[in-house]
Amino acid sequence: TPGAAVRSIRPYQSSEQYLYAMKEDLAEWLKELYDLDIEVGTFVEVLETGAVLCSHANKVTHVAGEFARACPGMAHHLRLPAAGVACNLAAQPGTFQARDNVSNFIQWCRKEMDIKDVLMFETEDLVLRKNEKNFVLCLLELARRAARFGMRAPTLVQMEEEIEEELRQELDLPPADTPLPRPPRKPRDLHNLDQMVQHLVSRCTCPVQFPMIKISEGKYRVGDSDTLIFVRILREHIMVRVGGGWDTLEHYLDKHDPCRCTSLSHKQAWKTRSPQQQVQHEICLCPASKAATRGQSQPLLLVSRSQSPLPPVAW
Repeated sequence: TPGAAVRSIRPYQSSEQYLYAMKEDLAEWLKELYDLDIEVGTFVEVLETGAVLCSHANKVTHVAGEFARACPGMAHHLRLPAAGVACNLAAQPGTFQARDNVSNFIQWCRKEMDIKDVLMFETEDLVLRKNEKNFVLCLLELARRAARFGMRAPTLVQMEEEIEEELRQELDLPPADTPLPRPPRKPRDLHNLDQMVQHLVSRCTCPVQFPMIKISEGKYRVGDSDTLIFVRILREHIMVRVGGGWDTLEHYLDKHDPCRCTSLSHKQAWKTRSPQQQVQHEICLCPASKAATRGQSQPLLLVSRSQSPLPPVAW
């Protein structure tokens, strides 16, 4: 039903959406790795004793050791964990034993995996649930680093690798070294992506349009700048690759679309533009420069908000 489709796109506040999406991805990843009874709603509850975290640290250390023996030349250029971590599997939530487990995991991440403080969390962030965001970002960074030597990665990390491969191909760079066979990636789901993007940007009915120009599959130019963003579908979320991490498209638009963002100076700068500078919605075809050099014609789709919101997209 239309109502269900709308809820599937926005069941929570935009500022919380990217965190929810990352927790959902990490929960599914841990469930597949260790056959855990975990989902996004119980994500912190399952991990707060630190037992799963310490077991995961020991698994990563084991895989790193196998990698070092199989590919000593490659291992020489990577920072590999050499030691595991002590773990109390019987620790109960909120106890000193749980705090010790989490503290041991944190120290292991810093010392053995060289994860920087900006991506780390503190014991109480998890045990007392003070800062779930830092905890989630740390787990995702750990997954990125462990994927370099053969650990199975969450879908978000797999999509990052896919985007990096795409950029290397565009720049005619050699492919990345893959000394160990990796589990097959899930097929990329870009079906209906344009409609999903258009649905989100069409929610505002203001006369001043904020454009998103499709450059190629999963790649868009936003606003009136040369900024390019990579867009991917992650279950029920439209994710945007920003910097070294991810955001949801809705939250990204809330921060960059002058109509939506809370920055007064951003809104005023947009309103002072001339009508000619205010791009209206249209669809056009023209060759992309990189593709044109290879004799191929790629469509450019300009997606902007229509005067009334588009109907919900069926997921």
